[in-house]
Amino acid sequence: MRTAGILLPIFSLPGDFGIGGISRDAYQFVDFLHEAGQGVWQVLPIGPTGFKDSPYQPVSAFAGNPLLISLKDLIDEGLLSWDEVNEHSFGDNEDRVDYSAVCKAHPALLRTACTHFVEQGGRQQGEYTGFVKKAASWLPDYAMYMALKDMHDGKSWDQWDDAYRVRNREAIAKAEISLENAIAYYYFEQFVFHKQWSALKKYAASRNVHILGDVPFYVAYDSADVWAHPEVFKLDADFKPIVIAGCPPDAFSTTGQRWGNPVYDWKAMKKDEYDWWMQRLRRNFDWFDMLRIDHFHGFAEYYEIPYREETAENGIMMRGPGMDFIGRVREHYGTERIIAEDLGTQTAVNEKLLKESGFPGMRVLQYGFTSWESIYLTHRHEKNSVVYTGTHDNTTARAWVESISDGEREFARAYLNSVHTDYGQFTWDFIREAYRSVADLAIVPIQDYLVLNADTRINNPGTDSGNWSVRIRPGSFSGALCASIRRLSEIYGRIPKDKQTSAT
Repeated sequence: MRTAGILLPIFSLPGDFGIGGISRDAYQFVDFLHEAGQGVWQVLPIGPTGFKDSPYQPVSAFAGNPLLISLKDLIDEGLLSWDEVNEHSFGDNEDRVDYSAVCKAHPALLRTACTHFVEQGGRQQGEYTGFVKKAASWLPDYAMYMALKDMHDGKSWDQWDDAYRVRNREAIAKAEISLENAIAYYYFEQFVFHKQWSALKKYAASRNVHILGDVPFYVAYDSADVWAHPEVFKLDADFKPIVIAGCPPDAFSTTGQRWGNPVYDWKAMKKDEYDWWMQRLRRNFDWFDMLRIDHFHGFAEYYEIPYREETAENGIMMRGPGMDFIGRVREHYGTERIIAEDLGTQTAVNEKLLKESGFPGMRVLQYGFTSWESIYLTHRHEKNSVVYTGTHDNTTARAWVESISDGEREFARAYLNSVHTDYGQFTWDFIREAYRSVADLAIVPIQDYLVLNADTRINNPGTDSGNWSVRIRPGSFSGALCASIRRLSEIYGRIPKDKQTSAT
């Protein structure tokens, strides 16, 4: 189906508690999407964040991020009071998430809400017990991991006492008793996230808006996943990584990139038909209608670096599981609900896997204006693909056109037939080009529709600060903007079938 969507992370929504969440602002944005003739809301990964607050370094591939829980809903349910909430500071910068403030206030308030939940007998309710039963394959491990992490003052699990580090059965059994209250809190936290997210997804479906999620390829070493399932990763007898992920030296980095994530043991996973990955995808399809799988090239080939190496220079390119794995994914989920993030170096192996998979790849317009032969220019697009003006890793369209060379800028103006010298008007010509593409789906970050500058960039790869924190100001989703977006959707045939009537 030919349609369009908007990229806006949950944490970037407006809101009253320091960070965007599953709140009334999320529901209002769904309404905005519906009225603007949009069929898709793309979000970033929604797992609990770890290193540098990155959603691509989650501490669990199965749990939801508690910072996104709506505190207002908890107040409405009688699990929090305004007096309790007003005792906390959430930061005073409406343009950025103040993680130091939010990471203090939100967990403290959720613990208070958990206490009230227990006092009210909430754990005996059918909805709660049903969730716990459904989540039995991952929730106990996650809750135990988090409780033990708290007990060890937040240290990485490889620095815990040996009995807990190696998951000694007797030690874990005793911890289930001694840490009962701490474990119960993490059950509550995930129950509330599940309840709120499920309601939002149901509402989006009622407005014919599909939520497009994102699955990071790797997981963090300090995660519930590696601690609970070391057999899935290439670890030694002491549970240390044998090799880690990264990419080889290139024109941008003479020593390559050393990402630090543990590498999957694909041979071991093949023996149980990639069960851990299948469960992971199943969990994500509980959350989302569609999935973008990050770093799709990793299923074709991936780079692994000896753990003790300080740079990526001495790594080795390895073959991934290829169609053996993708075939299992297709068997479970088909091809229509998955998007392959196939950006980066294109090789024959990568291109062959994408073609055989049947998944749509990505075409990012910002990458196109270096050569007439670029696959990212719209005359090279394919129907079974997704066109973006830019992704969360790109700067905004306005900042991009300001920063490129004069030659690229003139090429872009000629290609787009843009007569505008004003960068704001040019940005809308750029968006129009994405809509004009033959690609089935066009995705535009909200920053581009709002013609925002580089300081609203979501992520700047290779930098350690200022990422994953940008927020959109209240009042940004105006009626005029809605009408302009809808007009593009109408002109280029991207309005879903039941949205053909004009917006009011």
